[in-house]
Amino acid sequence: MDPSQDFKALREGVQAALVTVTRSVNGLASEDLHFQRTVHPPVARRLDQQTDRLLQLASGLLKSAGKLTGQQTSQLEDVDDIEIQWRPVVDVIDSLLEKADTCLDEYTGLVKRKDAPTYDSGRDAKRSKPTSDRLEWSLKRANILKPQNAFERKIDNLDPEPWKPLLTNKPHAKVPLEESLTTFADPNQNLQYKHPYEPEILSMQYPKEVFEPCEPVKYLPIESKKAVWVDTYEGVLEMLEELKKATEIAVDLEHHDYRSYQGLLSLMQISTREKDWIIDTLVPWRHKLEVLNDVFADPKIVKVLHGAFMDVIWLQRDLGLYLVGLFDTYYACDALNYPGKSLAFLLKKFADFDADKKYQLADWRIRPLPDEMFYYARSDTHYLLYIYDMLRNELAELGKYHPNGKPIDRVLAKSREVALQRYEYPLCDLEMGAGSRGWFNTLVKAPTLYNGEQFAVYKAVHKWRDDLARREDESPYFFMTQQVLSDIARIIPTDKKALWTLLDSQARGLKAHLDSLFDVIQEAKAKGANGPTMLQFFEQSSTAAAGQTPLGDSSAKVSVHVDGEPLSIQELKSEHSQLWGSMALSSAWDGSIRTDTLDEQVEIPFPYSEVTFSILGAEEEIQPSQKVAEEPDAAATSAREEEPEFTLKGGRKRKAREAELEPESEPESEPGQQQPSSGGDASERDDAEMGGTSAAASPSASDDKASDEAHKKPKQKLIREELEALRKQGKEAGRELIRLKREERAAKKAACEQKRLEKQQKKQQKQQQQQASGASVEEGEQQFDYSKAQSVLHAPRDAGGGGGGGGAANGTKGRKAAFDPYTKKSGDAPQGARKMNYEKGGRTATFKS
Repeated sequence: MDPSQDFKALREGVQAALVTVTRSVNGLASEDLHFQRTVHPPVARRLDQQTDRLLQLASGLLKSAGKLTGQQTSQLEDVDDIEIQWRPVVDVIDSLLEKADTCLDEYTGLVKRKDAPTYDSGRDAKRSKPTSDRLEWSLKRANILKPQNAFERKIDNLDPEPWKPLLTNKPHAKVPLEESLTTFADPNQNLQYKHPYEPEILSMQYPKEVFEPCEPVKYLPIESKKAVWVDTYEGVLEMLEELKKATEIAVDLEHHDYRSYQGLLSLMQISTREKDWIIDTLVPWRHKLEVLNDVFADPKIVKVLHGAFMDVIWLQRDLGLYLVGLFDTYYACDALNYPGKSLAFLLKKFADFDADKKYQLADWRIRPLPDEMFYYARSDTHYLLYIYDMLRNELAELGKYHPNGKPIDRVLAKSREVALQRYEYPLCDLEMGAGSRGWFNTLVKAPTLYNGEQFAVYKAVHKWRDDLARREDESPYFFMTQQVLSDIARIIPTDKKALWTLLDSQARGLKAHLDSLFDVIQEAKAKGANGPTMLQFFEQSSTAAAGQTPLGDSSAKVSVHVDGEPLSIQELKSEHSQLWGSMALSSAWDGSIRTDTLDEQVEIPFPYSEVTFSILGAEEEIQPSQKVAEEPDAAATSAREEEPEFTLKGGRKRKAREAELEPESEPESEPGQQQPSSGGDASERDDAEMGGTSAAASPSASDDKASDEAHKKPKQKLIREELEALRKQGKEAGRELIRLKREERAAKKAACEQKRLEKQQKKQQKQQQQQASGASVEEGEQQFDYSKAQSVLHAPRDAGGGGGGGGAANGTKGRKAAFDPYTKKSGDAPQGARKMNYEKGGRTATFKS
């Protein structure tokens, strides 16, 4: 029988069964099953049986589909589990539909499967054309046994001691291994081990061939030789002997960090000019790969890597390998100002190879390694030595234009810095969030501001997740993603089912730890009720950091502030500037700089400066004369007697034309002077002061005194006395200048007062004229005679609408013509608004009978 006919019959049978089931389900959904359960107990029992049966079938289907798609599903125990696990159920169904679409597309020929190239497939085999297909779930999240459980050297994630290098032997050493394994305190005062190959890396000299142009050695066709898979210790030793003969090697690594707390170095690729090796680094005896230091630590062999920032860390942590003589092609791209700096860019530029980078996210723990992943891993190093030659030539060419600092030197210096990196245990501080696994850096970038309870729950759950991941040797994100952690802290679930609904499909591994997690949340919520909020915590940390900065005063006290009130200015204020330190910003603020007094300064006798100083000088030395002070007072007194109206003293001028009119006020004093007082006592004091000053300034007395003591006083004292005499003369000139100014002000005030009086007289005359004209108007008015007025209610029709007595006088002139509907619209008639439809114009009226 034709197989297509069998499939057609099967499809029709399945569709008919599904239609029947769907109709039955829709019919039951329209009924009131709750009422039927209450009225008919046998119906309730049958419904419960059918519910259990459907749950068993659904669970079986989900498990079967989960195995096919590589997803884990949980058992559906009751109806509520469907809502709780709704998202993973949808994920499984979506994966099935996507897989079905892919299979149909491949069957119909719309999409062709991309297989790894064979070794006899021709010249085009080197080009791995990327596809738009996403990486299959089975290759991205493989469900396999943990390879770290079989390691001979176990991984300890709970060791509180600093991480110690795995070296047992140090080839090519300038400093013995025992002297290299010393400790030091890092900036956070944590004890750490030094880099064991630091002296060798700093003192090494790259081979001279690195600095010279060369003829690029073309790579061999990738199909000419098969890469060697190394998974035995004997194979490692054979490879090592061949590597020792090379002058440069290309190295690349593949890493996995989802099912391990610290991460796993899963694969190593090494290439020479003639051969490629793929080394399995997940073998139980992986610690024996330390023998590769015979090549990796040899300064005569250049190790070419691209973007070796993390590769250096992984080699130290898992295998105890160190790179001496590193050349990082990433920094070569940076020195040459390439538009792209990735390895894929270099492969395309120099080898015309399109790397399919979707395998970067693959699970490299899979064994045996699929052909596609094996080919991708090999291509990363197969072309790298040829790229290294091309980059060296361009750097050498560019160095001709930079004789003082060659670009190749900067590339090698950066490569040294990368090789000197050290691995440290990932730390997580519960209270301050410090460490590579801490929460501080994550919350700094978070857009949400948590209150006290939410902040405490976030910290507690973060710490609980980190401790669980350390014990189980899993990534913290395997148990709980950052989004789930934020949702738990923001919502704070009140029961376990609400907590379960917040966990996504990737966090189902927490089901066995759900009770412990819920207890942690409730305990943290109670503690955080009176604790600091997230904003308060960062305010405290920023204040403490500002006080501990080297530019500031590290000895300043930082108050612990947890009560929610804002910090005072005194607490935030520092005695020294963080930017300028203890240096004074101005000499006026620096108490150490002593300012000389007036007597200790040697002044130049310049009369104009003395006069200016006397005008702006101290107030007790400058007083006006009695005559000048009495004249404006007398003028003001006479003006007040003649003017009874109130005038606001010292008011502001409001109009430009009244700019010359100044308010009646006393003359303002100059800066640094007192207001002159009026009265006899003040004038007497002025005379006494003037007399004392004149007496002190008597030239005869000063001359006699100067002649008597001329031979006794030093030269500096004589100069000081001459300056004092000049200063007194300047004061007298200043007093005379003030007297003249006051006389000018008095004259100006008198003129203003005279203008004000003239203006007031004119105003009074105008008011009198208005009163006189108003009286004459009142006398000339006549009373209205109502007896002679025409009737308003019974006015004649021909009045034209006029009222009063105007109707008879107007005659026919004011009569309104009768309306004729048959006449055309006249030009002087009122016209309505133009209509949009342009209808013919006309006139309408209401006829009255």
